[in-house]
Amino acid sequence: MIRLGAGRADRIVAVGAHCDDIAIGAGGTLLTLCRARPGIRVDALVLSGGGGEREREERAALAAFCPDADLRLTVLKLPDGRIPAHWEEAKAAVEELRERTEPDLVLAPRTGDAHQDHRGLAKLMTTAFRDHLVLRYEIVKWDGDLGRPSAYQPLTPEVAEEKVRLLQEHYPSQRHRPWYDREAFLGLARIRGIECHARYAEAFDVAKLTLNLGG
Repeated sequence: MIRLGAGRADRIVAVGAHCDDIAIGAGGTLLTLCRARPGIRVDALVLSGGGGEREREERAALAAFCPDADLRLTVLKLPDGRIPAHWEEAKAAVEELRERTEPDLVLAPRTGDAHQDHRGLAKLMTTAFRDHLVLRYEIVKWDGDLGRPSAYQPLTPEVAEEKVRLLQEHYPSQRHRPWYDREAFLGLARIRGIECHARYAEAFDVAKLTLNLGG
């Protein structure tokens, strides 16, 4: 297992098609980064859920997942499950996000995700953030679309437990879902931890990575 650092991250972009996507896919990584870098800037964009209960949940959740960060969150009102039909609006939102920040790290959905909203946003990110380190997070679901990730962020047991606690605390609207429980979140984190010789981890796909081994 080769461990490569991405350098100091002072600015992060995190995007999700729905409220809770970012927290499920990369909540432990955000907790780890924000605690290591107080004052880090996090520009977050969520394409759907704006204007109601889901947005309120998301704002409270990301504030908890990004402690002591300069968090700038935008939640839009595109219809859940219909983002591909609203391509121009989604594209404009991603381009506006790109114009206002120069991130060291981008957290985004996987292009191989079975959900059309996740997949559509992932494709937009590859064109807007061409010269950035983009880590594509995974979200467990009934589709069975989990793959073989190429990058891992180990999580301490404390961070893994806190991630699960925050997910349960801040998204009450999702608790009825059969996959939304402690066993699912910790179980996947444990499997990814085994794969990178850690107790727990979050895993990501990386499409392209430029090395600077002699720098």
